[in-house]
Amino acid sequence: VEAKDLGKAIRKELQNYAKVEKKILNEAVKQATKEAVKELKTTSPKKTGDYAGSWRSKTEKKTTGDSSTIYAGNGEYRLTHLLEKGHAKRGGGRVSAIPHIKKVEQKAIKKLEEEVVKG
Repeated sequence: VEAKDLGKAIRKELQNYAKVEKKILNEAVKQATKEAVKELKTTSPKKTGDYAGSWRSKTEKKTTGDSSTIYAGNGEYRLTHLLEKGHAKRGGGRVSAIPHIKKVEQKAIKKLEEEVVKG
């Protein structure tokens, strides 16, 4: 590479590097999300099984990288806060919390970080 073309060559290599890193990050997000949904389905409270089976994910493609959202579908989203944090009973008293989302969230964050560093 000649001196006058050095800037272009460096820019091209940095763009290629960014593409590779973006691909690694997107794959790590996809894998961490998939594992988190699977774990939520198995570890969520199961009175009828509707709540535990309602976990879904949605991925949005963005220019900066993919973004995933994990949510409880089929109207079961109303229960997430009540089960995770506990709630007051109708006639007084409280229902104990059943923390299940926070544990999976922390595990997914750790998994994502490991995959990105390993990538």
